[in-house]
Amino acid sequence: MTADPVSLSESDLRLQTSVFAEDKPIPKRYTGDGEDVSPPLNWIQAPAGTKEFALICDDPDAPRDEPWVHWVLYKIPGDVKELPEGIPRQPALDNPPGARQGPNSFPNDNVGYRGPMPPPGHGRHRYYFNLYALDAEIDLSPEEATKEKLLAAMRPHILAETHLMGTYERT
Repeated sequence: MTADPVSLSESDLRLQTSVFAEDKPIPKRYTGDGEDVSPPLNWIQAPAGTKEFALICDDPDAPRDEPWVHWVLYKIPGDVKELPEGIPRQPALDNPPGARQGPNSFPNDNVGYRGPMPPPGHGRHRYYFNLYALDAEIDLSPEEATKEKLLAAMRPHILAETHLMGTYERT
């Protein structure tokens, strides 16, 4: 059985962080100019039947045809409601238990979170942390779990989705 995606207004799934507000600057600590650690995130109001979550962070303002992918995280157990700061850059995680990370768009050190680092003088970029509640487990190896392949695998299983958008600009 596949689920029809539920709009945010119907599901109330909400993603938030204690370190920045919607459409506000991401602190330097969480960027390539700082310590480049992932921000703490938490969510509320997951729909009934959620088996796992996936999170994709990307920058649609990158100077290229496709958004620049900063993070692909999936297989987050359905009972998990938060991610701690500083998720390790490795394919398999112990916290959250069983979670996996796919490749980002960086040419090296490209597993796990890599923070904002737009070209200097390119203006304000938007970074979307997209959270998906899924009604099934996604079976992809970390090596094959690109943003595109993960989206294709989970598309028929999305119960709800939401996002949190932060900004960053390098002068």
